[in-house]
Amino acid sequence: MENNQLNKETATPIKERYSLDPEIGQAMANFMAQHPSGQFPERGDWQVLRENLNQFYSNLGKQFPVNPEVVTKDFFIKASIGTEIKLRWYIPPTKVESGSAILYVHGGGRVSGSLELYDQIVSRFAYLSGVPFLSVDYHLSPELNAEQQVEEVFSALNWLKEQADDLEIDKSRIAVMGDSAGGGIAASVAILARDREVQLSHQILIYPMLDDRNLVSDEQLLPFAVWTYDNNYTGWNAALGKEYDKNNVTAVAAPSRLLQFEDLAPAFISVGDLDIFRSENIEYATRLAKAGVPTEFHLHPRAPHGFEFIAPDAKISKKAMADYIRVIQSI
Repeated sequence: MENNQLNKETATPIKERYSLDPEIGQAMANFMAQHPSGQFPERGDWQVLRENLNQFYSNLGKQFPVNPEVVTKDFFIKASIGTEIKLRWYIPPTKVESGSAILYVHGGGRVSGSLELYDQIVSRFAYLSGVPFLSVDYHLSPELNAEQQVEEVFSALNWLKEQADDLEIDKSRIAVMGDSAGGGIAASVAILARDREVQLSHQILIYPMLDDRNLVSDEQLLPFAVWTYDNNYTGWNAALGKEYDKNNVTAVAAPSRLLQFEDLAPAFISVGDLDIFRSENIEYATRLAKAGVPTEFHLHPRAPHGFEFIAPDAKISKKAMADYIRVIQSI
């Protein structure tokens, strides 16, 4: 694909530096042909963005096989902020001997997604890894703000630890994991766990949504932006409300605001180089490593946001998934 921009000094066409992995590109084209997108959301319109994304997740779930061998059980708990949240416990047919468990936080830009829409995704993780998962149906923004969402997920972490004996897991081997907005919330939960002296084994962050200030478009990434800069504005604006784009946004609301990274749980971060979260993820991983936090970081070439879910059979997706399963099994 060639860029029509011209080099100002030579007046010759500039070739684009980035290109989409052909397997991912074909899978995306097939997906869009089967599931045409609906009304395009205007900047700031969280209602239409929610409708579009929920339909996207519903269609996405059809790509994954049902794993009836994975046993599930639902629980309802009261969070520290007084809300009731639904949890779903996934037990794989063959559990790893370590007694570990993963607390999973779904994506959706803070304004969409749900436990039900992510059911097959989380079930697949449990099935492939042999590790039980607890999925959290946190309330969305703007119904709840960013910090309240984190508090709900943190309450689920505490509940999981309290129920460790009944669930036959080791409460010292619990990790938090999430993708996109869920990855950002997972990072915030890791911050709270450190600050409130709650042991957390690991934080597994899949292209996490970390920085509310990421609003300036990178023209080279725009053609590949599955999650766009306008979407990012809409999600953060709904989650932060009146505090949006202000200097007093906390690290619990937006983890990239964090100043002190010492003593956070070991981290795994994975992102594609065509993802608008790429730079903030690289920066976050760098700051973790500089603070002495054990950090594993993967930057996947020619891969956009959500690539391994959209194109699960692509070689690069299989590699990424193998890394996820490896780190999950290492907890």
